[in-house]
Amino acid sequence: NLDPSISLLMPLYEDEPPEADIEEGVEEDPENNEDAPDDVVGGEGEEKEQEKTARPRNTTKYMTKYERARILGTRALQISMNAPVMVELEGETDPLEIAMKELRARKIPFTIRRYLPDGSYEDWGVDELIVEDSWKRQVGGD
Repeated sequence: NLDPSISLLMPLYEDEPPEADIEEGVEEDPENNEDAPDDVVGGEGEEKEQEKTARPRNTTKYMTKYERARILGTRALQISMNAPVMVELEGETDPLEIAMKELRARKIPFTIRRYLPDGSYEDWGVDELIVEDSWKRQVGGD
């Protein structure tokens, strides 16, 4: 992770087999796994618990420039590795341009997890956040 206060939660595509990290014949104690990342969402029960206790969010609804950079970079890498594209292409071949087009169309299937100082976190879908194109202001665009 580049910034420990931001993490991306990405869905697995249906045609993508789950990765096997455990060698055959070796059992692992799931409760004693120190290498497990903290930002991975648990099973269905944990997600349902958080939906039940839906409380007002404390963080801003604007996507930060750091979140935008991480999302575009991660999505461009996925696209370059032949992940399905979520928008119609009009001759674009550059993965970063395609990722930008997906972000403008709010079609990137990521969830941003923002950690708070007290150790709790808020999950925001990319489609829920307001994205400003700061580069337009610098270049003098619209």
